[in-house]
Amino acid sequence: MTRYHYTRPEIERAVLVGVALQEENVTPEMMHEHLDELAFLVETAGAETVKVFTQQLDHPVKATFVGKGKLAEIQAHVEEHDIPLVVFDDELSPTQLRNIESVLKGRKILDRTNLILDIFAKRARTAEAKAQVELAQYQYLLPRLSGMWTHLERQKGGIGLRGPGETEIETDRRIIRDKITRLKEQLQRIDQQMITQRKNRGKLTRVALVGYTNAGKSTLMNLLSKSELFAENKLFATLDTTVRKIAIRNVPLLLADTVGFIRKLPHHLIESFKSTLDEVREADVILHVVDISHPRFEEQLQVVNETLAGLLEAPKPTIVVFNKIDAFTYVRKEEDDLTPVERQNYSLDDLKRTWMSRQGEECVYISAARKENIEELKEKVYRVAKEIHSVRFPFNDFLYADPGDGE
Repeated sequence: MTRYHYTRPEIERAVLVGVALQEENVTPEMMHEHLDELAFLVETAGAETVKVFTQQLDHPVKATFVGKGKLAEIQAHVEEHDIPLVVFDDELSPTQLRNIESVLKGRKILDRTNLILDIFAKRARTAEAKAQVELAQYQYLLPRLSGMWTHLERQKGGIGLRGPGETEIETDRRIIRDKITRLKEQLQRIDQQMITQRKNRGKLTRVALVGYTNAGKSTLMNLLSKSELFAENKLFATLDTTVRKIAIRNVPLLLADTVGFIRKLPHHLIESFKSTLDEVREADVILHVVDISHPRFEEQLQVVNETLAGLLEAPKPTIVVFNKIDAFTYVRKEEDDLTPVERQNYSLDDLKRTWMSRQGEECVYISAARKENIEELKEKVYRVAKEIHSVRFPFNDFLYADPGDGE
């Protein structure tokens, strides 16, 4: 009898490097929060974090990003423990990348941008998403090509002669520029198709789900549209925009799930995902989904608001959806309870009394996973969508009259 032995592929081990930069007002606490997110990104990419290195600097070291002493400390650790991957939490310049690679010989060096691009490449499913990611990857790679051909330097000719290494780099640059041009043309054609599709949808009210990655947008999309989109507890679980036609009571609308945002989102990705982000630009209503259980959800909310401000020409009607209320189990027993009220033991009622509830009526607390307070959310969407719908179809209001409204 033949016996088969199955072995799991060995998980790649990584060390992380973070710097609290005084010039950017990054505190040590913020740096550690960013590194926690970087560790989640590393996990999403399929590796595990085994060590974290940190340093406080006024500004990045021009040659190596971190100081020479810190880089030597990292070198000693990765060589002693044979760790193949080193990930920096900020984008490295081509010079910094080359210098770090020359010290940490034989190790893969990634910065935050490259790591996010790698995750996007793994997650891309449609031809559009794949082209968008590939374009961003080539745009990131182009200025960093010179470090890839150092193994050919010893083959260079004498004075006045162009060595094969330099020729190879120039050839590759031309190839990549040509690919960038073709990808841009391909995405422009896709963009025109998407514009046509959006025009064919008519004047139905458009609602876009936006939010920080892993806030629960896809789970909420599945719930509202009764569909089964892929959703899991990982960053960037979905990249492709999905649009579903739904009706709340008797008002039809289009609901779009969009790619999640993240701090330090590579600008190449924002440029490449133009057609995806157009769903946000052309939306009539925005549902901003926030993971209220995250210890720094306020910062995540701000990141999304800043990204939206850069995308939109003018503010749009927005409903802030605080998701994952099921994560709150702490309730103070009595008003005279002596337990100190701190962020980690806030109850949901405590949070509702904070600045969040002073944002206006369009704020709702839900659990998409447990289907809590979904009707309250639908009611808020209904009110906004109905107002937009009645302006666009003023003579058809009787077709959409809600018997419960007394119309």
